[in-house]
Amino acid sequence: MKRRAWLWMAAGLPGLAVAQSRPRVVSVGGAVTETVFGLGAQDQLVGVDTTSLFPLDATKLPQVGYARTLSAEGVLTLAPQLLLASSEAGPPPVLAQLRRAGVRVEVLDEHHRFDGVLERTQRIGALCGREREARQWVGRLQQDWAARPKPPAGSTPRVLFVLAHAGGQLRVAGEGTAADAMLALAGARNAFAGVQGYKPLTAEAALQAAPDVILCTDQGLEAQGGVDGLLRAPGLTLTPAGRARRVQSMEALLLLGFTPRLPQAVAALTVKLHGGVA
Repeated sequence: MKRRAWLWMAAGLPGLAVAQSRPRVVSVGGAVTETVFGLGAQDQLVGVDTTSLFPLDATKLPQVGYARTLSAEGVLTLAPQLLLASSEAGPPPVLAQLRRAGVRVEVLDEHHRFDGVLERTQRIGALCGREREARQWVGRLQQDWAARPKPPAGSTPRVLFVLAHAGGQLRVAGEGTAADAMLALAGARNAFAGVQGYKPLTAEAALQAAPDVILCTDQGLEAQGGVDGLLRAPGLTLTPAGRARRVQSMEALLLLGFTPRLPQAVAALTVKLHGGVA
């Protein structure tokens, strides 16, 4: 009898049945959280990590710490059914502990590709019970991607991406990094091509790279005291970019996060690096 009553209620109230299939979610990773919000699934979020900075409402949710140093206890306190995590989430023993505790753990990686962003959007939509919203959003993203500005013919500036933090040693981005992938998408050459990952900045390396443009995040540029402070780093002021003070920056999550705003990020970077666009 109770079963029949529940089925009758579910048939009469479609929203109830849908709600039952939508899990309580903890989201780890700025791009992952941004996708959840974009799908309209923020009402399912019970917690996020400290890299979840966009949209602003994400910062008002309970936090579970930094993506790479999660605590199982901190996550389990929020009683999630599903943990959506970027590939940087960890450490692995914590993720394994959450699985043993009955939390479904899904690690999502866009692989620094636009198609990867689409795949992540569709996967999160399926996991959160928002398949229709995901399909519609993917269509809009594809339109935005097709309409993004293209660099002028023959314009391929050499760009040195500098990763800067307050009080930390500056590092430059080689291949296999989000910065390297973004430069390629914006029609630029990585001045540190041939080097894998991030490496410490040295005067010799900067001079050898001979960049036309120096690129960093807004947060990194601020941490170095602006353009003047950044150019005091070893060798940078003697490069073609340094002598001409050609320094550009973008907000960190937008530039490196491969978020659903990737079409806008690539469009903005293209304009910054090429000046004019086709």
